[in-house]
Amino acid sequence: MPDDERPGGARRNDGDFGPAADEAFFRVVSPATEQVVAHVPRATASDVDRAVDAARGAFDHGPWPRMPLRERVAVLRRLSAALHCDVDDIAELVTRQNGTPYEFSRMAQAYAPLMVLDYYLDLAETFPFEEIRPGMLGPTHVRGVPVGVVAAITAWNMPLYQALCKLAPALLAGCTAVLKPSPQTPLDALLLARAAAEAGLPEGVLRVVVADSQVSAYLAGHPGLDKVSFTGSVQAGRQVMAACSSHLTRVSLELGGKSAAVILDDADLDAVVDQVAALAYMNSGQSCVAQTRVLVPRAQYADVAERLVHAVSRMAVGDPMDPATRIGPLVSADRRARVEEYLALGAAEGARLAVGGERPADLPRGWYLRPALFTEVTNDMRIAQEEIFGPVACLIGYDDEDDAVRIADASPYGLAGTVWTADVERGLRVARRIRAGSYSVNMFNMEMGAPFGGFKHSGIGRELGPEGLREYVEYQTIHTPALAEPATGP
Repeated sequence: MPDDERPGGARRNDGDFGPAADEAFFRVVSPATEQVVAHVPRATASDVDRAVDAARGAFDHGPWPRMPLRERVAVLRRLSAALHCDVDDIAELVTRQNGTPYEFSRMAQAYAPLMVLDYYLDLAETFPFEEIRPGMLGPTHVRGVPVGVVAAITAWNMPLYQALCKLAPALLAGCTAVLKPSPQTPLDALLLARAAAEAGLPEGVLRVVVADSQVSAYLAGHPGLDKVSFTGSVQAGRQVMAACSSHLTRVSLELGGKSAAVILDDADLDAVVDQVAALAYMNSGQSCVAQTRVLVPRAQYADVAERLVHAVSRMAVGDPMDPATRIGPLVSADRRARVEEYLALGAAEGARLAVGGERPADLPRGWYLRPALFTEVTNDMRIAQEEIFGPVACLIGYDDEDDAVRIADASPYGLAGTVWTADVERGLRVARRIRAGSYSVNMFNMEMGAPFGGFKHSGIGRELGPEGLREYVEYQTIHTPALAEPATGP
């Protein structure tokens, strides 16, 4: 939280006010200025124990899981109304801590999370939490009951959106939750916890812990949890899954991507290239769905390369609060250094850096990189196989439609992608052939009412849509005997 709010009223990691068990703090640093914008208490294992114990008590003995659904909906509608009033402040807060360009923040970091919350508020009122099915011996009652205590562990790139993709369905289902945001970007999570308390969320239903990787691993393996929902890297996802295995804790994982934008030979390049460029570098390339592999017919390769270079060179890099900025700073000095390692690797692998990749001379402060485009890339190169998570895209040529599908599918990931064509039916046929959780034709879209998640190393389980709510529901079956037929006759 901002420093001027901390003295005398710092929010403890478990959601209460008061000092943390350990007085150490994380520094939240602006990626644009490299200045400290907030200090947040650093959670210890004992803080995690207290947070999980509070959530456990609220689930086992508190009112939240036992409330009529309409009462839970009423509380979360009050939360939604409060957050809608703060949408500009939320966008600015996330821009300060993340470096996300404000114009992107306002939609993707502020409005989109609230769209998720509002979608689930509407869905919950019609969701079949209980139904009666005919059985051989009598009616069968099938009940959807809350899975229990949930740990929601989120990444730094889209923090509030990821939090509400987990918390909105979990809380509406009747679960209680411990939210663990990234220590690099925790301020929106603390704002959310405070707004939820003010909206009337009962004590213990939502706790926030801001922790390093070691304490986060302790949370993932905590015996007091019933489910872990994790968003992050494949490597961290493996560790979370291993931690959950010891107690058979249910787990869902939303992991990485290396999405392919497949430009077919009939696409209108005048209409397509700028859109593909915007999708490749969204959120400064720090997005799991960024279209960082651009696949084009070999006959059009030189033309598309020239157009992309032109589009990328025109992307304004600078102050994320400037409405003209399209590429903000990377989230940290370490992230920029990691991206620069991939830039060097691409050159060593034989790819050609056609544009970008340098630190802007006019921006000596802040973790900036100009957006980079590699050409002469083959799909077996590491820069085409590994998730760089920065403003770097690869242009890859293909021979025919079958070759395009083969290349798009030749990835350890299977999260998202796009197809660009003059024939929507053709685009649909191509999308159906690729093993990825989400594909769009002539656009990029993530519908709140449709499941989002990945094949292969991109994850396990789904968020959004009714499928996202079912992730937080257990099913109980109760068999009852058939009612006796009423007596008839004289």
